[in-house]
Order: sequence, then C-alpha cells, then structure tokens
Amino acid sequence: MLDYEFTSQIAAVRSTFDDIRAVVDVDALRADIARLSEEAGAPDLWDDPEAAQKVTSALSHKQADLGRVEAVERRLDDLDVLVELANEMEDADAEQEARDELAALESVVSQLEVQTLLDGEYDERSAVVTIRSGAGGDDATDFAEMLMRMYLRWAERNKYSVKVMDISYAEGAGIKSATFEVDAPYAYGTLSVEAGTHRLARISPFGSADKRQTSFAAVEVIPVMEEAVEVDIPEGDLRVDVFRSSGPGGQSVNTTDSAVRLTHIPTGIVVSMQNEKSQIQNRAAAMRVLQTRLLLLKKEEEAAKKKELAGVITASWGDQMRSYFLYGQQLVKDLRTGYEVGNPASVFDGDLDGLISAGIRWRKRKTED
Repeated sequence: MLDYEFTSQIAAVRSTFDDIRAVVDVDALRADIARLSEEAGAPDLWDDPEAAQKVTSALSHKQADLGRVEAVERRLDDLDVLVELANEMEDADAEQEARDELAALESVVSQLEVQTLLDGEYDERSAVVTIRSGAGGDDATDFAEMLMRMYLRWAERNKYSVKVMDISYAEGAGIKSATFEVDAPYAYGTLSVEAGTHRLARISPFGSADKRQTSFAAVEVIPVMEEAVEVDIPEGDLRVDVFRSSGPGGQSVNTTDSAVRLTHIPTGIVVSMQNEKSQIQNRAAAMRVLQTRLLLLKKEEEAAKKKELAGVITASWGDQMRSYFLYGQQLVKDLRTGYEVGNPASVFDGDLDGLISAGIRWRKRKTED
C-alpha cells in the first residue's frame, strides 16, 4: 500500500508543475504554434529561405516546449491511475513502478523548473560555444578536446542539433580551439553558465614522469543572433584572411581556400569559420559571430561601468568556475555553487544536467541579491 507520504510527494510534484505551466503560459504557446504553423504552410514560404528558416526553427522550438509540458502532464495523470491500481489490487510490482515513475518525474519537473529561471534577454536563443586551450601544453589541448566531446555528448543526450563551425587542431594532442552551434530552445540560457575557465588536474599521459599536471581551457558561450544590426564594423577595423580548411594531421577538407578568419583589430577578437562550403558563406557566418561578440562586449562594458559608478567592483563569476580532478579522489567540483560529482567519467560523457542546473539556480540567486 502506497502511504500518505508518497501521495504527498506526488502532490508536491504536481504543485511545482502547475507553477511551471503557469509561467510557460501554455495557452499563449499554443497560439504561437498555430500562428507559426499557418506561416509555415504558406506556399511562398521558401521564396525567402532565410525567413523560412526562422519560421520553421521557431515553430520547432515552440512545439518542443509544448511537447515537454504535455508529456509531463500525461505522465502525472498516468501515475495517479497507477497509484490507484496499486492500492486497489495490492500489487507490489505496480507499487514499485509507481515509485520509480515518481522519482523520474521529480527529475524531469526539476529540469523544467530550472528552465523557467531562464528569463534573460537572450536566454531562449540557440548558442555558439567556443573552447580554447590555455596553459598546460599537450595536456591543455587534450583537455580542450575532452571538453568539446563533453558538450557534444550532452547535446546528443538531450537530442539537440549541433553544427561544428570550426576546429583548429594542435600539433600534438587535442585541439587549440573549436566553435560549434547548439540549436535548441534556451540553449544559450542553459549553456551560458558553462562560460569561464575550466581546470584539469591529473597525472599527465604525455609526461615521462608520474607527476600531476594542471591545465586550463576557456569556454565562451554567446547567443545566436537573428540579426546583429546594432553593431557597425568599419572595413578599416577588420582584417580578413582566407585559408584552406584542414583536419587532423593537416588533411585537406575542402579543395579550395574557403575557410575565413576575421580579426577585429581594435579589440583583437578573432573568429574563424570553415564549416560551410563557400568562402562567402563562411565569411557571413563569421561576421554574425563577430557582431554578436562585439554586441555582448559592449553590454559587458556598460554593465561594468555601472558597477564602477555604484562603487561595487567584483571579479567575474565565470573565472575559475570548475575543477576536474582525475587523480586520487576522482571529483568534478563547481567552484561557484559547491556542487560536486564523484564520477568524472560520467561528466566527460555528457552527464552535465546536475552541474548546469546548480549553476542556473546559483546565477538566479546572485541576480536577486
């Protein structure tokens, strides 16, 4: 027999879900889907491929949002039926199934609740993630590649679409840098808590002596902007280099010099793109990313100036945000939230939801202080 404590847990989950449903505004979501579906069904939709892509992408994202909410609602209703069956029939198997389903629903609802905290200006957008190796030689470039795989596996677990835009391979192990786009609702709001300096401590597989090696990698996350018209870049501020796309070992990917590197001279910001087939496409993609970085840099400078005028100067929360220990006590620790995972292998295999959720909740508390 399922006791009062169990039914109280169900009631608590349903109460949290009702709050989420109100924040998501299911009726407004359905209205948006109906409007976008009508636009997507227009016979001349693909006369403007760029506009069509925006419509179909927005429709897909909103359908996914609604689908997640409706799936939880169905599962909660099914759980009520399962509990009733278990109590009436005194069925031990049904009782265990109900307990397992409640545990699963608690996790799903917790993730949905975290999403309701993503209310920043760009949080609902897709994300462009750039990883750069730092100090540490081969260990650092290897670590950068480990981080790239970690995020790609996380995206795969969540069934998010990913497009690798650029990779610069190191001469030894791993990568110098990589840029990829995660196309999913709230990808930027979710992954933005991963931005900052990541530190790896382990016994180096590249050294001759069994000594601990510390290496670093930086993670940058920016939103995908539909248009970045707010940033005007004079031609004199831009250096454009064209080169041949390459893979590991210098293997040629494209037979023409189609890869593009843009350097914004005043800030030193560099953006490379080699995923597209043509130089024009790569330049356009690189320009969008560069404009977005400059727009965000402008906003950061304005925010920093406001803090300075208010007499509050604090270090960025993203610096030294996480440590990965692969020797002695196996541990991944977020230095902002204190959240720890005792299984680094699972984290590097994409099990990031706990760390990300803790980061989002921590950030929300910081903004409310």
